[in-house]
Amino acid sequence: MLTPAGLPELQSALANAGLDGWLLYDFRGANPIAGALIGLSGHVSRRAFAWIPRGGTPVAVTHAIEQGPWKHWPAEWRREVYSSWRSLETILASLVRGRRVAMEYSPGDAVPYLDRVPAGVLEMVRAAGAEVVSSGELVSRFYAVWTRDDIDAHVRAAEVIARVARDAFALAGQRARGPNPIAEHELTAWIVERFTNAGLETDHGPNVSAGANAANPHYEPSAASPVPIRDGAIVLIDLWATERPGRPYADQTWMASVGPPSAEAIRIWTAVRDARDAAITLVAERASRRADTRGADVDDAARDVIRKYGYGEYFTHRTGHSIDPRELHGSGPNLDNLETRDERLLIPGVAFSIEPGVYIAGQIGMRSEVNVYLEPERAVVTPRDYQHDLIVV
Repeated sequence: MLTPAGLPELQSALANAGLDGWLLYDFRGANPIAGALIGLSGHVSRRAFAWIPRGGTPVAVTHAIEQGPWKHWPAEWRREVYSSWRSLETILASLVRGRRVAMEYSPGDAVPYLDRVPAGVLEMVRAAGAEVVSSGELVSRFYAVWTRDDIDAHVRAAEVIARVARDAFALAGQRARGPNPIAEHELTAWIVERFTNAGLETDHGPNVSAGANAANPHYEPSAASPVPIRDGAIVLIDLWATERPGRPYADQTWMASVGPPSAEAIRIWTAVRDARDAAITLVAERASRRADTRGADVDDAARDVIRKYGYGEYFTHRTGHSIDPRELHGSGPNLDNLETRDERLLIPGVAFSIEPGVYIAGQIGMRSEVNVYLEPERAVVTPRDYQHDLIVV
């Protein structure tokens, strides 16, 4: 949330970017970035704006009947109150006319996670005389970055998740050689119980996929269609959890073979692992010398490896997603030059997954996922001991 103490840093960033201000907009939660930065709370059913100029006092633009949700807005900052659309447009024009303004807007919808402002609102702001540009780099720096407490909470969760994943594979292997193999949905429930016992929470999932089911990246196991995990199966476990809402998730994917894997399975695993490691190496090397790195650059590096192994057509999603303090799939930079064109910089403080995969429909799917958070001159991978070889149970 924006505070008077943090305002000078933000205003300095606006000036350095050649911006006159940042215009935050929300309507009924359509822009969670704006809602969180403004600190809106409670019932909000009218349009809300906040103007953060590069110099001077921020201005809240509030509807007359909705002052309550602005209780966190600093008393020393201005409020402008409107009732009619005419008064709203007059107030906005007085703030932004002739100015270069950042908003949660992505030209051509290149980055949907950032494209939060409706076209009609953009038209209204432009009609008021403003030049609108993307707030993407501001969102990374002032919304998506982690605090030291965020890092500590994430690292603790990551180590628990890694241990649970390994133990889940061991259980699946043990049961596969007995009379009652464990089913995908049963192992899912077992993982959730382990999370609860460790004090972790998850919004849904995890995903346990056996055999050809792993070729569907968004597969969800179901008690209505139970699939036993038997000897010979390749098993994917994708699991994510957090210590509590408002702290970053840890998000990992692990792979195992129940019994000796085939030569093809080993080759696919090697391709996925090497692609993951190429992405890690690029991020770490660039961070060590403070060189600019864009999310698209890292996606390209991982994708090149998959292509060299001959599986390029089967790597059908981005290499990684932003993880910000509020959302598992966050609004910071993604590692993506496939689904979207994410050219935002990976700056110290942001975090993301690295998770290349190969999915051959009806046959086999594999993915390896770790998380990375950036410190000045350092990229830190979690969990500490991430997977290097295909686990055999």
